[in-house]
Amino acid sequence: MSQNDLIYVAQNALYTTMLAAAPMLGIGVLVGLIVSVFQATTQINDQTLVFVPKILAVLLALLFTGAWIMNLLADYTIKLIGGINTIIG
Repeated sequence: MSQNDLIYVAQNALYTTMLAAAPMLGIGVLVGLIVSVFQATTQINDQTLVFVPKILAVLLALLFTGAWIMNLLADYTIKLIGGINTIIG
């Protein structure tokens, strides 16, 4: 296995991980921003006010994008396992 092969596998792994995590992270940041603006305008400083909506939004995002994420990870795994012969040999 050459250094270029290892770098290629690592790049694809990082790209797939970022792509799979993006929907939940994006929704979490967006809900956190909205709740922070709400807290700043109403001057309510309660930490649970941020935590509960974020958790619910991330779970909803996972519910709606879960099948896509599983397909993405399954495709990556199939490509990785299928490429073992070219990497080793």
